[in-house]
Amino acid sequence: MNRVQGKVALVTGAGMGLGRASSLLLAGEGAAVVVTDIDERAARQTAELVEGMGAPSLHIHHDVAKEEDWPRVMAVVEEKFGRLDVLVNNAGIAVAKNIEETTLEEWRRTMAINLDGVFFGCRQGIALMKKGGGGSIINLSSIDGIIGEADLAAYCASKGGVRTLTKAVAVHCAEKGYRIRCNSIHPGYVWTPQTENYLRDLGKLESEKAKALSRHPIGFLGEPNDIAYMVLYLASDESKFVTGSEMVVDGGYLAV
Repeated sequence: MNRVQGKVALVTGAGMGLGRASSLLLAGEGAAVVVTDIDERAARQTAELVEGMGAPSLHIHHDVAKEEDWPRVMAVVEEKFGRLDVLVNNAGIAVAKNIEETTLEEWRRTMAINLDGVFFGCRQGIALMKKGGGGSIINLSSIDGIIGEADLAAYCASKGGVRTLTKAVAVHCAEKGYRIRCNSIHPGYVWTPQTENYLRDLGKLESEKAKALSRHPIGFLGEPNDIAYMVLYLASDESKFVTGSEMVVDGGYLAV
């Protein structure tokens, strides 16, 4: 359908999971995709998959928590493609600990990656998108950016920050007339390596998976493409009237 034909997209944390699925779906719908990840080998593998689909791509080693990495990445994007139309701030981590168990180091690391990384991305993304006349910033939050979960204290706080930062960015860009939209996506439990590792850290993987499944009225856990299709919608011009929104994709988790 070529829903994002000719657009240039940058996806962080794209070496696996939601980032890889989003990269491949965007590529399949006509976008050039810049793949970044702190794991350069994984980023290269995703970029090779994108190129195998016939789409332009490149991979960049990128620590989203380091402010100095962002101008370097954007300079490479501008030099290679001349513009940026879509930014997917996807990179993130989860520490499976409650408020009493979470150390200050774990708290700060979670905030640095999950929230500071989105802050840096939005700021740098706006700067480059303004030159091209607009774009779409898509921030991956979580259902835990809307509700609280006892064993994810730092994660909930960081994703709640992403939720409201997104709205502030959306209003700012709209009022300035930048033609840049900014929205957040709030997935339920999606079966990715991060989710598997989180449930394993809680103790018994299978019992915790069954518990998570029971909290989704739809009757199954999400797959990466379930979220990637929302990324695609927000990246496309189909969502031109959507900004400052929180797009919940959770199998009914928050409905009960």
